[in-house]
Amino acid sequence: MFGKRDTSVPAESKAPPPAPTGGTPIATRPRRTDPAADVPPVAPPPKVTGPSLKGSGGSRVTAGLDQLRAAHGQPQTTHVVREQSDYYHVTKTAIFNALLNTIDLSQLAQLDQRQAAEEIRDIVAELVAIKNVTMSAAEQESLVQDIINDVLGYGPLEPLLARDDIADIMVNGAQRVFIEVGGKVQLTNVRFRDNLQLMNICQRIVSQVGRRVDESSPICDARLPDGSRVNVIAPPLALDGPTLTIRKFRRDKLTMKNLVEYASISPEGARVLGVIGACRCNVIISGGTGSGKTTLLNTLTAFIDPTERVVTCEDAAELQLQQPHVVRLETRPPNLEGQGAVTMRDLVRNCLRMRPERIIVGEVRGPEAFDLLQAMNTGHDGSMGTLHANSPREAISRVESMITMGGYGLPSKTIKEMVVGSVDVIIQAARLRDGSRRITHITEVVGLEGDVIVTQDLFVYEISGEDEQGRVLGRHRSTGIARPRFWDRARYYGLERELAEALDAAE
Repeated sequence: MFGKRDTSVPAESKAPPPAPTGGTPIATRPRRTDPAADVPPVAPPPKVTGPSLKGSGGSRVTAGLDQLRAAHGQPQTTHVVREQSDYYHVTKTAIFNALLNTIDLSQLAQLDQRQAAEEIRDIVAELVAIKNVTMSAAEQESLVQDIINDVLGYGPLEPLLARDDIADIMVNGAQRVFIEVGGKVQLTNVRFRDNLQLMNICQRIVSQVGRRVDESSPICDARLPDGSRVNVIAPPLALDGPTLTIRKFRRDKLTMKNLVEYASISPEGARVLGVIGACRCNVIISGGTGSGKTTLLNTLTAFIDPTERVVTCEDAAELQLQQPHVVRLETRPPNLEGQGAVTMRDLVRNCLRMRPERIIVGEVRGPEAFDLLQAMNTGHDGSMGTLHANSPREAISRVESMITMGGYGLPSKTIKEMVVGSVDVIIQAARLRDGSRRITHITEVVGLEGDVIVTQDLFVYEISGEDEQGRVLGRHRSTGIARPRFWDRARYYGLERELAEALDAAE
């Protein structure tokens, strides 16, 4: 009875535990001395309905935990786990799998977010005790929060989404996550269990806005509840696993004052932009990818009179206007049968029937440029839109090209006359080589001479060099034009003195 206990390990249990899909190969990990410390697969016990996940002795969770306790009843070697180490991820995967074997997901779905999080927190704490893993309080709290995020939120993305200094999150498969901070891209130690978990999170994001991503529809544009832009491209188009890109928006929306503080524009240039937005000039914001076009558009809309009715048209609703009378419209992709798509052009055409005073198009990409120019020239002064171009002159050429794409068959001169009669100001944004964002041109469209559209710059950004840290040095300079073409419009709205003072101060 009190003889020597047999401590030999069966041959089949000497093999190292299998690694989760996409994880570090077992051969590269340190060997552990006690294979019994890994949570073995547990057959799910019969479901017992009830209001609580834990309940009394007959509930699904307690029955599952009883089996785990029995499996770990013998003395074990204690393993110390450090956050973000290989063991941390292996332990989290083991506890997560055990959690799925012990809870009833149908009952979990009946609880609200806070109750479900508390239930999961209690169960994970007991699973950690059963597994006999030594963790500090901070490490255990991190593990619990990670698992709650996996079940109820966006998994490993949650800590990144909570940071306000991150501009972009780029997920290249389950094992490589990059972020952009301060204009620079850097690799993080965030990882997913496998590509399946990453795909599930992608589907969770896009389903919130009524969209889908799968093999039949592997490309999807969506948004997060805070307006952050999301793009997903899934296998078979993405060869290394699902690729997720999130353009994050700040919780505190930037104002023109913030742009001046960040040196994106000079104080005098900011005053001119305020006059442009308030006197209902038709504006096109031009720039490259990541240059801050949408942010600049948001700041300009702050000068719209609160009494005006504004209609926004976007592929994924990102603009967050503060005016009380705003109608937000969003395009829709085709369904499984390839029917029911609503394009940007459909939205722009329809909003003309909605009695708008201003029309704002999130991004002009195609034939909707014709409808936007028509709106600008038919009583919807103060309309705005963004497009991709590297200079104001190139922006005009892009508009002409997009109208031609619509197949209208209009002569080139007619298109140029339409551009001149519709667009008042082009604002050029750029992302410089050090990652900073600057407004490089405030340019107005003057007129047409022959077949050439004439423009003139009001403000330009001149680069003078760089400092010892590699930051670009420069300044915004006024070109000395005292009476821009929209002077009469500013006088009509009683803003000519403000415009004159801003231009005089800039000289």
